[in-house]
Amino acid sequence: MRRKCPHIRHIHDLTGDPPLRDYRPGFAGLARIVVGQQVSLAAAQAIWARLELASAPAVTPQKFLLLNDDDLRQVGLSRGKVKTLRGIATAIADGFDLDALSGKPEDELHATLTALPGVGPWSAEIYMLFCLGRADAFAAGDLALQISACAALGLENRPNRDELLAIAERWKPWRGVAAHLLWAYYKVADRTLLTKKHS
Repeated sequence: MRRKCPHIRHIHDLTGDPPLRDYRPGFAGLARIVVGQQVSLAAAQAIWARLELASAPAVTPQKFLLLNDDDLRQVGLSRGKVKTLRGIATAIADGFDLDALSGKPEDELHATLTALPGVGPWSAEIYMLFCLGRADAFAAGDLALQISACAALGLENRPNRDELLAIAERWKPWRGVAAHLLWAYYKVADRTLLTKKHS
């Protein structure tokens, strides 16, 4: 990727090898991704820690379904996230085998995940990347990726999902690596580069 793309080479020179987020596949991994939607990393980690405590010894569909709405509000989950997580937990309790997805091809895996209640493209793509380690998974709808790509590539405006997907074609079949590098770049790049022209 460094040889193929000068932008990736520049990012990697700044960031070094990026840290990988490695979540356990299954309900807990997908639940952690849902918890992290549209909140800061620090907030997501705090909410997840409280959910783990409330679900001890492990966050499972069965344990989650035993928690009432008051319990989940105390944890810090929004009404929408509670609905999504209840839907996923119920689907698994009714026989949906999340663990059986690991060997499926990307398109089938994406379609199966987004058929779950409340699971959209971003959650499916992040699950494929963080939980299943798919090297070519890429969450083009992720705001931080869009902002980082705008800054790193010197674009006039922040790319939307479709535009970032088109840009990411150059990084196949390692778009997941590019995503981790762009997230790392988001943390270390000059904030003035990241805050201009991405509204």
